[in-house]
Amino acid sequence: MEKRWWTSYFKPFWSLFLKSSCPLCQRTARGGFCQYCQKQIWQCQFTNNSQLWQGEMPIFVWGEYRGALKRAIAAFKYDNKPEIGKPLGQWLAQAWLNYPELAIDKLTVVPIPLHATKLKKRGFNQAEILAENFCELTGLPLQRQGLERVKDTKPLFDLSRKQRQDEMKEALILGKGFRRRHPPGGVLLVDDIYTSGTTVKSATEALKREGIKVYGVVAIATTNNG
Repeated sequence: MEKRWWTSYFKPFWSLFLKSSCPLCQRTARGGFCQYCQKQIWQCQFTNNSQLWQGEMPIFVWGEYRGALKRAIAAFKYDNKPEIGKPLGQWLAQAWLNYPELAIDKLTVVPIPLHATKLKKRGFNQAEILAENFCELTGLPLQRQGLERVKDTKPLFDLSRKQRQDEMKEALILGKGFRRRHPPGGVLLVDDIYTSGTTVKSATEALKREGIKVYGVVAIATTNNG
C-alpha cells in the first residue's frame, strides 16, 4: 500500500523527467518532435504518397525534400541524432499501410547500405534505422545485410548525371544476408532521400545480377515532386 502511495505521489515529477527535447528546436517533445516542428514537417508530406509508383522503378515517398523535413533529415544524418529516424520511419510505414493495394506476399525490406568507413564515422546507417521502424509497423521482414557498399562514394547531390553514374558504378554488391539464401520474393529498398535514382539503380542492378527482383523503393523524401 505504501509503495502505491509513493508511486502515485512522484508520478507527475517522473513524467517531467521522461519528456525529451525536440531535436530541431529543443522545446519539450513527446514522440520525437515538439508539436510545432512536427506540424512544420507534416506540411511537407505528399497528399498522394504513391504518385511516383509507376514506370520501371516504382517509388513510394512520404514527402518533399524541403523546409522542416529537409532540416530534420540533415539533423538525423549529420548532427548525430539517430532518434529522429523513429518517427520518420513510422510515418513512412503509416503512409504505406494506407495503400494496401501495393502490398504483396513475401516482400523483404533492404536498406541502402553505407560504406564501412562512413558507417564508422557516422555511427549508424540512417536508411537502416528508417527500415527498422518501417518494418516494425508494417510487419515486413528486414534484411539489414541484403546489400553491401564496397566503394566509398562521394556525395552525389552536386554531381552531374554522368558523374553520379560513374561514382556508383559497381559500388554495391550482394550482401552476405543473401549470399547463402535469396529472399523468397521481391525486395523493397529503403533510403532516406530519392533524388536522381542513381543509387537505387546501382542497388537494383546488384540484386538483379543474382536473380533477385526489386519490387520498388520507399524513401522519406524526394526532390522530385512529380
